[in-house]
Amino acid sequence: MSVVSSVVVPYTSYLRVYEPLAAFAEPERSHWARYAERPVLPTAQDELRRSLADLTPTPPVGVPVHESGDAFVAELHGVVCVCPWRTRLRGWLALEELEGMFPANVLDLLLPAVVRGQALADHGRWQLRNPDVRPWIRTTVWQVPVRWFVLFRDEDREYTAADGEGAEPLLRYRTPMVEARRRLARALRTLRRSAAGGPLADGLVDVGQWLEEFHPHSLVELDYGGLVHALPAEQLAEDRSAADVAAGLAALGNGDSEAAGEAYARLAERWRAVRNRQFAN
Repeated sequence: MSVVSSVVVPYTSYLRVYEPLAAFAEPERSHWARYAERPVLPTAQDELRRSLADLTPTPPVGVPVHESGDAFVAELHGVVCVCPWRTRLRGWLALEELEGMFPANVLDLLLPAVVRGQALADHGRWQLRNPDVRPWIRTTVWQVPVRWFVLFRDEDREYTAADGEGAEPLLRYRTPMVEARRRLARALRTLRRSAAGGPLADGLVDVGQWLEEFHPHSLVELDYGGLVHALPAEQLAEDRSAADVAAGLAALGNGDSEAAGEAYARLAERWRAVRNRQFAN
């Protein structure tokens, strides 16, 4: 059962890893075991709404003062798996990315320099105590990166339409970690043999290194999240992006550059239309 959000916050997509309880040391393992038994669990929209609420005070809170004790919960072959939010860690990482995206004067309008400086200093001290911790969740806005789709196949797709009674649409892919790693390795071999690597290959290497940090019996999930509100219902129902990526890679592996180009064109056009919506009134 999930908490129903009173406010829907678009337009973010997520790549998540759910690890089995055995992957966690005590006392965290017991915490998550108890947490997973709760009858009511928060949704992704709840998580996003809570994090955005920190930006409303003056001055805004760039990174939460305390780490979240929440997680997403799923089952894989009957085994309970959890995906910790780690909101504070992800806030620090997002702030570092923000520093490289905007000039200082723009950043000062978004988050005052003193707030950013304090947050980065806190992160530095925290890293000294926790050098090996990594986020279980990756996010992006107004798109799903092609490299994420490589981890999945069309049979991993789960789609639920809005029911007209308040339930939101859902589009996600879920696959065991072993399948995600196998598909990523196969795609890298195909790209390198065809000399078509470039940014996609570099992105896959980055994702692969991230996946290697987790338990081999984990569950990997790609969730369209708030993007389901950026696509008309009929387009969402017909979206087969993972299938297009798989078809393009298969064609590339067979030396059929024309078929590979057609698959890529379908994918590029679909996501270009989504990204263009961020500039619409």
